[in-house]
Amino acid sequence: GKRKRLGTSVMYDSDESEGSDILVRKVPAKRRCVMVDGESSEEEQPDKTCPAENVSASKKQNVLAKVKELVRQSAARRSCSSANCEDSNSEASVEEESLCQLSLIPSEGSETDSGSIKDFVVEEEENDDDDDIDNTEHVKSENQPHQKQRNPSNSELLAHYIPQLSCCDHYVHFKRIVKAFLINAIDDSFLSSLYDGTRQKRYAQDMLLSLHYLDNRFIQPRLENLICRSRWKDRYKERVDCYPDVRISLKNTEYMSCQACELKRYCKFNVLLSGRLYNSKTLEVDDFMSDDKQVLKVGVVCANRTRVYHNLKHFKYKLYMDCSSVVGLDGVEDEPVKDTVERLFSHLEESGWIQKRYSDLEDYMEDADNFQEEK
Repeated sequence: GKRKRLGTSVMYDSDESEGSDILVRKVPAKRRCVMVDGESSEEEQPDKTCPAENVSASKKQNVLAKVKELVRQSAARRSCSSANCEDSNSEASVEEESLCQLSLIPSEGSETDSGSIKDFVVEEEENDDDDDIDNTEHVKSENQPHQKQRNPSNSELLAHYIPQLSCCDHYVHFKRIVKAFLINAIDDSFLSSLYDGTRQKRYAQDMLLSLHYLDNRFIQPRLENLICRSRWKDRYKERVDCYPDVRISLKNTEYMSCQACELKRYCKFNVLLSGRLYNSKTLEVDDFMSDDKQVLKVGVVCANRTRVYHNLKHFKYKLYMDCSSVVGLDGVEDEPVKDTVERLFSHLEESGWIQKRYSDLEDYMEDADNFQEEK
């Protein structure tokens, strides 16, 4: 309805002013609007202004016939490979109708139109094949458990952000730390250059990664667990954190406020804290009040917790001090740092020294994991 009335109005305007160039250009627009509705509209609205339209219409009929033949051939090929013949025939009929309407829209250039339509048909077939592949992959993914889909993604994220963690044993991290401490015992700026990002070589980055691994995976989570399950006051915790040396001795029992948790307890242990304050990353010591000591009387549970907490808290510093002692006892001079470190490290590994220190760390972690709840 609406398109026919629009075509009639355009024809009426062109009849009234045939001499106008602008209005004569409206005629192809009228012809296009009429032809989109169907073939019958051409009989209702004969073209009197363009004699070459009959030739163009015949070309379009030929193009339409070729298109229909192409659609029939493609539908026959799909029907042979498809499991459901009725679905493929219905798809072919729908494509045939859409292509017939598409072939009527252009007004000229039938050869190029037929070429573009052939390309369109081929792309439809390729897209159908791609859809079949996508559907097959979708069916396979649905048949697989969801847990198997998440595991690869987790491993990929781990390998991307922390590449060495997934392929390194804990003991490998520990040996890297020992080697870094040996280097720092010779060159006391090595650890600080690791943390400030000055050293970017692979071996340095591996050592920094292992240091973070020791702090964030071995030590810190267990320290936090010990504190959150205790009734220690912040002042007592700060004292234990600051002093790297501790001595716990048995004394006379007194019923008093425990100086760790400030609860009434039968206290019979003295905790002697001493040593110099140090940086937890670079392990540089601070000589301020180096001879300061603290003596605190605590109950049996707080005394045991102090021992477990202190062993784990200051393990890294004690390990560095042991490495420094090894370097200090070495009498070789005028040797490159790399050669000295490799020689000392090989000796420590062959003698079982590194394994012994690693076993101590495992014992400290086990004590922290198995420590009793506060009662």
